[in-house]
Amino acid sequence: MVALLEKREKILGQNKLYGYKPYPKQLEFHNAGATYRERMFLAGNQLGKTLSAGHEAAYHATGLYPDWWQGRRIDHANKGWVGAPSGEFVRDNAQRILFGEMMELGTGTIPKELIIGRPMMAHGTTGLIDMIRIRHVSGGTSVIKFKTYDQGREKWQGTPVDWIWPDEEPPIDIYTEALTRTNATKGFIFCTLTPLLGMSDTVMRFMGDSKSPDTHLTIMGIDDAAHISPERRATIIASYQPHEREARINGTPMLGSGRIFPIAEEEIRVDPIPIPKHWPQIGGMDFGYDHPFAAVRLAWDRDNDCIYVTAEYRVAEKTPVYHVGALRPWGKWLPWAWPHDGLQHDKGSGVVLAKQYEEHGLDMLDKRATFEDEKSNGVEAGIIEMLDRMQTGRLKVFNTLTMWFEEFRLYHRKEGKVVKQRDDLLCATRYAIMMLREAKIEKTPQTYSRYEEPYLGPLSWMAF
Repeated sequence: MVALLEKREKILGQNKLYGYKPYPKQLEFHNAGATYRERMFLAGNQLGKTLSAGHEAAYHATGLYPDWWQGRRIDHANKGWVGAPSGEFVRDNAQRILFGEMMELGTGTIPKELIIGRPMMAHGTTGLIDMIRIRHVSGGTSVIKFKTYDQGREKWQGTPVDWIWPDEEPPIDIYTEALTRTNATKGFIFCTLTPLLGMSDTVMRFMGDSKSPDTHLTIMGIDDAAHISPERRATIIASYQPHEREARINGTPMLGSGRIFPIAEEEIRVDPIPIPKHWPQIGGMDFGYDHPFAAVRLAWDRDNDCIYVTAEYRVAEKTPVYHVGALRPWGKWLPWAWPHDGLQHDKGSGVVLAKQYEEHGLDMLDKRATFEDEKSNGVEAGIIEMLDRMQTGRLKVFNTLTMWFEEFRLYHRKEGKVVKQRDDLLCATRYAIMMLREAKIEKTPQTYSRYEEPYLGPLSWMAF
């Protein structure tokens, strides 16, 4: 029995390719490969980003795709490059995931029986593989070659390849050089990293206003990793320095002094609560088509002057009719705050944009969002109001609003100016707060027995 168990463990250790069950964020990253040529996976430390890419690389090299796979497939033997900052980093991370430790070659994601011969070793770093051959199900031979960023851009020139996996962030010149290697093969690149370098040129390629339409970004935080218990999460979070915490636990680019809301998420994040009937509520919207249309719903605890962000909606490239259909279930009685561009006319119909939403059934406020004194209605005034509420515990956000928190983590300044990107839900929140005085209590219609009539007071006869 002991011998059989040891044999079983050995077999399992050499067939790790078949045991991978991706989390939803990892699955999103893989599936995006069917549509996008360039993918980036931002994730905190030890959450599984390298593991996921290591399995994807193994699927491509062997042609052994699992039944659940909906990402891109390669049906022939292929050539792939794997890169990282240094030889030691490659060896200890991506190489280990793919092939296991050097003394136990075949204990990684690529099964031992598919490794052809002995690998060609690199110079300068002990145990670092330069090139290794893999048997593909088509009968051909795939090749995986390891490279490092410290070799410089010139070392990333060469023959065409089918796929490239940069593990951790490459400089932009190396990234674009690597991408060029896939042009002739119509190949692809998938990058995994913890964004400790902040909003770098490489990250901005996937997040900026000028990003390519052929790019896809996946962000995975510690709450998306089921293998980390709540108790362990608290320990991990506490172990990081405050300035790098968001990057290391949530995959959020480090923004340093450029971050607009330097508030720890746990200070504003709350579990959803039932909203008392006597709390007034208001909706806020930010118009958009190419960039997303966004909307939020706010509830106001007037006794404590505390605002709760309770619902979110963000969709691009849809018309007002579509958005109204999604927002009407929030309540026909709900008043809606909107920005100054709601006064712009739609070029096709000539109808004021805000009026279109009203005509389709939303209770749009009579004028654009302004503070009551109408003297400080700029973006900065709204940001200061939100920040003040966060710092004093008077702005809370339901922890189910994942898109809202993604924007919150990335909201930053560059050269002193607010970067207007991925801020749609935050803008909608700001507009709603500016018009908080217009919030309403949900009215429930009164019903009467067929034998009763409502009492209207001592002068009720005057109503008839």
